[in-house]
Amino acid sequence: MVKICCIGAGYVGGPTMAVIALKCPSIEVAVVDISVPRITAWNSDQLPIYEPGLDDVVKACRGRNLFFSTDVEKHVCEADIVFVSVNTPTKTRGLGAGKAADLTYWESAARMIADVSKSDKIVVEKSTVPVKTAEAIEKILTHNSKGINFQILSNPEFLAEGTAIEDLFKPDRVLIGGRDTPGGQKAIQALKEVYAHWVPDDRIICTNLWSAELSKLAANAFLAQRISSVNAMSALCEATGADVTQVSYAVGKDTRIGSKFLNASVGFGGSCFQKDILNLVYICECNGLPEVAEYWKQVIKINDYQKSRFVNRVVSSMFNTVSNKKIAVLGFAFKKDTGDTRETPAIDVCKGLLGDKARLSIYDPQVTEDQIQRDLTMNKFDWDHPLHLQPMSPTTVKQVSVVWDAYEATKGAHGICILTEWDEFKTLDYQRIYNNMQKPAFVFDGRNIVNADKLREIGFIVYSIGKPLDAWLKDLPAVA
Repeated sequence: MVKICCIGAGYVGGPTMAVIALKCPSIEVAVVDISVPRITAWNSDQLPIYEPGLDDVVKACRGRNLFFSTDVEKHVCEADIVFVSVNTPTKTRGLGAGKAADLTYWESAARMIADVSKSDKIVVEKSTVPVKTAEAIEKILTHNSKGINFQILSNPEFLAEGTAIEDLFKPDRVLIGGRDTPGGQKAIQALKEVYAHWVPDDRIICTNLWSAELSKLAANAFLAQRISSVNAMSALCEATGADVTQVSYAVGKDTRIGSKFLNASVGFGGSCFQKDILNLVYICECNGLPEVAEYWKQVIKINDYQKSRFVNRVVSSMFNTVSNKKIAVLGFAFKKDTGDTRETPAIDVCKGLLGDKARLSIYDPQVTEDQIQRDLTMNKFDWDHPLHLQPMSPTTVKQVSVVWDAYEATKGAHGICILTEWDEFKTLDYQRIYNNMQKPAFVFDGRNIVNADKLREIGFIVYSIGKPLDAWLKDLPAVA
């Protein structure tokens, strides 16, 4: 029986291994992590992450050929294939601070694998890593190998949160990168056979190591670039009276461009886009390509601009001050159908409003108060370290209350900011909300999900990103 072990029971490791276990009943899959609370959650009815369909997959396999354990060394020692899916945060100090990936967790995983292994192993990079990481890991393993043969593969994940299980069941492609040596090719074949249980052969792409590593960064950079492109257009639309929804629909009808990732919004978030682009920028700089680095930096600059533009729009609309005004924030996760708040635009928007002394009342159906308070007090990039290594939040933010109902959040508020496109926000009783708000009542729709005309009929002053402006907003500056 082939044994697979995955180090890291997070957003990538947990769902990926659960699906491999489901699709390959003849393979024993162990997911290991040093975090006891996380493994306990994976073994309970309340899984540590929310992902549609994940519960069913885990329950179908857990205890049969899928195991979650804190006994890292035992399972690594017994495995034929070891996936490494640990955090690769952005460095906050030292060489490459603010851009380069911090490979501390990766390196300690590699050293541990070399330490405990008694048989040949295939080691698979699953985390998003900078190009040439495999080479560094290879060196650590071979210098500590004690005669054991290690083959390194890169198998980047292309999951989108909220549809991760669907993406795993029917992937656009599975990418496997390895060495062009007999041993490397044999390792590629071994991993290919795992995926071949359910993925058609033409969707499994085999490349060299560097191509696989770079393809992941490139894919995320291209997707983020599309969002920044349409967000840049949204600012121009507001200035000229064009409607960004109509513009992006017309643009998306061009089959060379396509319609995906062309929704204007308050900005992109998630654990990968910003981190991967910063990483790409750093790699370009290190390889003497400053023009290329500068090009990709703009994608992040526009994203930051879009968030600050939104905050400025809120403040300037409300008589240039939100001091001591209650503002309801609907949605905190970086997108719907996930509880993930990593790099969510809501953090910067909330911090911007708090900077002007607003009182915030936040509601998100999947995000806990503890998580929101931690996000609002944490330093940049701290989120990407394992929980027990994150700084404890010294104090909670006093001007922030977290509630469990949109009507509670909006009661007595001067304005509403919609920051996540949860479906339930489309069907709220806005008449009831309007009746319980201070007047004039504002809605700032950061996701373009509400019917602005209907809200205006009720009496709201509405700002939608990239749409023709209300008469109220027209004479106000867009950016302070």
